[in-house]
Amino acid sequence: MAIDWGPRASAGWIKPAIFVLCLVPFARLVVGAFMRTLGANPIEAITHSTGTWTLSFLLITLGVTPLRKLAGWNWLLRLRRMLGLYAFFYAVLHFLTYIWLDQFFDFAAIVKDVIKRPFITVGFTSFLLLLPLAATSTAAMVKRLGAKNWLALHRLVYAVAVGGVVHYWWLVKKDITQPAIYAAVLVVLLGLRLLFRARERAVAAMSGNPARSRAV
Repeated sequence: MAIDWGPRASAGWIKPAIFVLCLVPFARLVVGAFMRTLGANPIEAITHSTGTWTLSFLLITLGVTPLRKLAGWNWLLRLRRMLGLYAFFYAVLHFLTYIWLDQFFDFAAIVKDVIKRPFITVGFTSFLLLLPLAATSTAAMVKRLGAKNWLALHRLVYAVAVGGVVHYWWLVKKDITQPAIYAAVLVVLLGLRLLFRARERAVAAMSGNPARSRAV
């Protein structure tokens, strides 16, 4: 039986299926915690898992537009908000793991860490930038802010993604293979956006219409 990748696909089985799949990393951590299979340092395992999944979902979210334009799958736009909120969900888990399980709500130590350890400074700043994006993710907020202002605000996701990669890169002391892979994927995604934007401006110039900002 052929799989339906048409415009109604995400409204059918694809969106609920992806919603469940996005919960799998969280479920594995919960099961691992109860079964005590997270290794000798479970806090480190949770921190690493939630951090890498935050970054993964950020890149997946940023990949929606390039994939939509390359494959012509416009229904992917219906998944972007959900994927972005999952990035925020895992970022919250990552942050809570740090302030609760790692620092035990010792806010003096947390402030000292943020100030003195660059990778934590970048990670904390990226998390703060995610907050307004999550808070304005609803259709009602798009109407309240206006499409132009909403798009301008949500371009902060680029800074968040860059900050996430830098946070991971500076965290790793020896083997930078994984953060380098994330960095390469981010460069490709941002490069595709620049390419699409340049092409759209060229088409607009040739048609005599002013180039317009596009949703990214």
